[in-house]
Amino acid sequence: MGKVRVRFAPSPTGYLHVGGARTVLFNWLFTRHAGGSLILRIEDTDVERSSETSADAIIDSMEWLGLDWDEGPIVGGDYGPYFQSQRLDIYRKYADKLVKSGRAYPCYCTSEELSEARKVAMSQGRPPGYSGRCRGLSPEERRSLEAEGRSPALRFKVNEGQTIVKDLTRNEVVFGNEYIGDFVILKSDGYPTYNFAVVVDDALMEITHVIRADEHLPNTPKQIMIYKALGFELPEFAHVSMILGKDKTKLSKRHGATSITQYRDLGYLPDALINYLALLGWAYDDEQQIFSREELIEKFTLDKVSKNPAVFDSDKLLWMNGHYIRETNDDTLIDYALDHLIKANLVSPRPTPEELIKVRAVVVILKERIRTISDIVTQGDFFFTEDIVYDKKAFDKFLTRDYVPEIFQVLKSRFEAVDSLDKEIAEKIIRGYAKESKRKAGEIIHPLRVALTGRSVSPGIFEIIEILGKDTCVKRIGLVLTEL
Repeated sequence: MGKVRVRFAPSPTGYLHVGGARTVLFNWLFTRHAGGSLILRIEDTDVERSSETSADAIIDSMEWLGLDWDEGPIVGGDYGPYFQSQRLDIYRKYADKLVKSGRAYPCYCTSEELSEARKVAMSQGRPPGYSGRCRGLSPEERRSLEAEGRSPALRFKVNEGQTIVKDLTRNEVVFGNEYIGDFVILKSDGYPTYNFAVVVDDALMEITHVIRADEHLPNTPKQIMIYKALGFELPEFAHVSMILGKDKTKLSKRHGATSITQYRDLGYLPDALINYLALLGWAYDDEQQIFSREELIEKFTLDKVSKNPAVFDSDKLLWMNGHYIRETNDDTLIDYALDHLIKANLVSPRPTPEELIKVRAVVVILKERIRTISDIVTQGDFFFTEDIVYDKKAFDKFLTRDYVPEIFQVLKSRFEAVDSLDKEIAEKIIRGYAKESKRKAGEIIHPLRVALTGRSVSPGIFEIIEILGKDTCVKRIGLVLTEL
C-alpha cells in the first residue's frame, strides 16, 4: 500500500456534530502524521434530507476548527466529483458490472411485501433479512412484473459462509452471512445505497484507510463483499468507539450543545475543542491532557485508540477552554471577543478607536476569569452599557446599609474633583477615605462595586474604575444616590 489516503464523508443532513468532528479529527491527525492526504467527500444521495446549506455548514465548521483537506469541495482534486449526487453514472456502471457477473439481480418487491416477509420470518424464528424471493426470477417473470409498473431495485447476492472484518482497533470481527441477507445496492429511483456508493468511491479515490465510528461496523461485511465482487483492493478499517454522555447513553441534544457551530457561538476556542476531541477515545499516556496541534500530529497513532466508549465531559471541556483562553495572546482574544460583543449590540459593528481601547482593557481584566469567550458579554456587559441592571440580592445586601449614602456623597465629590481617574488615583482616594473615616476598605469597596457594576462579584474595583472612566463612575454613583 502506497501513500496514505483517508477520507471524511459526511452526509449533509445537518450540522457537524461532536461525533463527526472527532471522526474527521482522527482522520486528519492520522494522515498528517503519515504525510498522507485527507479527502473530503459529501455523501448527498439522501435527496430528501440533504441540503446545500448543511454541506456549507459542515465545511464552515471544519474550516473554523482548522482541519484542512487536500482534495474535495473548494480545493478540487484528481478523483472528483466529490459530491456523490454528481457520480450517479459511475455507480450505475459498477452496478451493471455486478449484474453481468451474477453478483446482483433486480428485485421487484414492494415495501409492503418486504415488511410482511420480515414479520413472517421473525414469527418463525428466522433472521429477518431478505428472503431471496427475486433471486431466481425468469426473464418472463421479470417482464410480467415490469408490465405491472414495478421499477426494480438491484440487490447484491450474498454468498453463504461468514465474513471476517480485520479491524485496526478491534482485531478480527466475524459476521455470519446468514444474518445479512441479499441487500439493495441501487434503489428503484437510480440512487445508490450507502454501502454500495461508499465502496465504489473509496476504491476509485484510492482510500487506504477507513477510519470511522463503530456504528458503521455492521456495514463493513457488506462493503467487503462488494469490494471483492468488483475486484477492488480492500482498505484497512479502524472503527473508533462511540461517544457517550455522562449518563452513559449515546451523546445527544439532551446532554447540551452537540454541534460545532453551537460551541463556536458559545465562545469555545477551536484549539481547545481540537485538544478535547482528540482525547475522546485516544490517549498518549495516563497523564498528559494538554496537547498542541503539532504534538497531536506527532503522537497520534491508531494503536492508542481505545475500543471502549468515550465519555463526553462538558465540565472538562469548559476547564480546558479556560486554559486555552489564558494561553491565547490578547490580540487574538480581542478578535474573538469583538464578534460576541457586536452580536450582543454592546459594540458597534464597526468599532470606533475608543471602543477598541475599551475592549482591549476588558479582555485583559477578564482573561483570567472567563472560561468561554461569551463570558465577556455576561461578565463584562456593564463596561459597555449606559444603564446597568442591579442584582437584587447584591443591592439589598450592600446598598441598603445606613452609611452608604454618606460614603457615596464623599466619593462622588472626590471623583469629580480630579482631572482623570486611573486605578492609582482611585485606589488613593478610596483607601484614603477608608483611613480617614475609620472604615475597613471592604465597607467602601463592596457597595461601590454594586453601584458601578450592578453585581457583587467582579474584577478588581480599581481597574473597573479606570476602564469606566471618571464621568461614568460619577454618573452611576449619582444614580444610586437618587435611588437611595
